[in-house]
Amino acid sequence: MRIQWRLVLPIVGLALFAAETNTSLGFNHKVERAPSRYFYWAGIRLDSDPLNRRPPAPTTTACKEGPENCVTWELRSVWIDPGLLAQGLEYSALPAFILGGFVTIGLGRLGINEIWTFMLTMPVLVFAWYYFVGWLIDRWTRKRLHAVQGEGAR
Repeated sequence: MRIQWRLVLPIVGLALFAAETNTSLGFNHKVERAPSRYFYWAGIRLDSDPLNRRPPAPTTTACKEGPENCVTWELRSVWIDPGLLAQGLEYSALPAFILGGFVTIGLGRLGINEIWTFMLTMPVLVFAWYYFVGWLIDRWTRKRLHAVQGEGAR
């Protein structure tokens, strides 16, 4: 019985995506104690309000020296080392990530939440890409098997 790569590879791809998403959730929880507008998925910054339609939440901490010396800021970028799991997933499913990037950025320019767009489109694209690669592998092995069986019959 041969392995059906078009069934195995999409499951592996979705498992890798889920594992990296779980890792990213832990990282975001550790970095941002309060709800933040940004979500970092393996070094990719996703914005929940790409058009700045919602005003920032007021800070609840008071300054010790008075309002004239008070400075508040929001962390806009974080340096993240994605790790081998995320890099392996991103390189092996590069066409899916490129297409997903265009979809996420394009809908973000329309004001749609990039986090939701990414989390809904990427599993579908990763599944489709790995299914296509698995289909190609299955087709190639089937042709080779038929070629070997055809030579043995002669």
